[in-house]
Amino acid sequence: MLIVQKFGGSSVANAERVYNVAKRVAETYKKGNDVIVVLSAQGDTTDDLIAKAKEISKNPPKREMDMLLSTGEQQSVALMAMALSELGYPCVSLNAYQVGMITTSAYSNARLKRIKPDRIRRELDRRNIVLVTGFQGMNRFDDITTLGRGGSDTTAVAIAAALNADQCEIYTDVDGVYTADPRVVKDAKKLDEITYNEMLELASLGAKVLHNRSVELAKKYNVELVVRSSLTNAEGTVVKEACKMEEMLISGVAGDDEIARVSLIGLADTPGKAFDIFATLAKKNINVDIILQSIGRDNTKDISFTIPDTTLSDAKEVIEQNMQRWGAKSVDYNENLAKVSVVGAGMVANTGVASKMFEAMYDCGINIHMISTSEIKISILIDKKEMHRAMNAIHGKFDLAD
Repeated sequence: MLIVQKFGGSSVANAERVYNVAKRVAETYKKGNDVIVVLSAQGDTTDDLIAKAKEISKNPPKREMDMLLSTGEQQSVALMAMALSELGYPCVSLNAYQVGMITTSAYSNARLKRIKPDRIRRELDRRNIVLVTGFQGMNRFDDITTLGRGGSDTTAVAIAAALNADQCEIYTDVDGVYTADPRVVKDAKKLDEITYNEMLELASLGAKVLHNRSVELAKKYNVELVVRSSLTNAEGTVVKEACKMEEMLISGVAGDDEIARVSLIGLADTPGKAFDIFATLAKKNINVDIILQSIGRDNTKDISFTIPDTTLSDAKEVIEQNMQRWGAKSVDYNENLAKVSVVGAGMVANTGVASKMFEAMYDCGINIHMISTSEIKISILIDKKEMHRAMNAIHGKFDLAD
């Protein structure tokens, strides 16, 4: 069997944990499997590197940030190779260039275009354990790019898809996918399995177990994922196409406090205005989530939308350059908000989910600023300070701990 294993930063945070992972990888290898291991940077390395950059520049060039941040993963694979060598196992560490991880040129948030698997196959044929840097790639200029925070998951799934791996295991510091973040909601329950669609929504809405783009890739190429802990031998959560979960109305609650709301006030109420605004933002790779447009009055309207707070400075630049052309009278920014969402395939055939969620907020006295819905999710925008309280209230209202 060909098995791809990905280990997060907390799993390799220090020498003891590096050896713990090395022993786990060795056990898989000893069973006769071919093994590819994708690693994140150790512990808080990425945050430390970002802090170092901020000491030099308040707004460092994104290309140079990618050059800097990519060093974290290179440290991890080299150290893991040393650990495996100490244990007596053949291995080789490879970076994105050596693996042929070709991406777009969007520094700090690049997307994978293709993988050239020849080098990996040659190393596997030599019975080497192949250690690959996660989170990074190379663009058409041969520059290093990064895939965004959590991008190592996407690296692992992409490699599993490119080499038609039998299994893709994502190891983290929790032992599976829970109905809510167990660090926030104490009675959150671990799920045995979850569908791609539900996991994609949860990942996109703030659940930090899996990178949302990794789930997109897994669904597209039918890569079965298993999320489990690197610190225990507990069974994890399987992410796949269909699950025996019809009795579950809601599969999870997610919270995201890394968002910002932008409100364009007094726009001319004319056709094509929304298209112009969001097309302009899209050209700058600014992802927009919840959108609310007011009913036009006096030939004007207001448009509010949410974006990741990491792209707020880019959005401000775009808006300031185009406000006059769009005819907006003013703009308001709010970074003190959070998005709380419920996700579940069972919502499609059941009514009353929204009212139950809103009732939980009413019981807690939490005000809702914006609402967004789809077939399998409902999201609300609330004050950031209320996020944890809201998640617990909603989780309790739907009895997800049962």
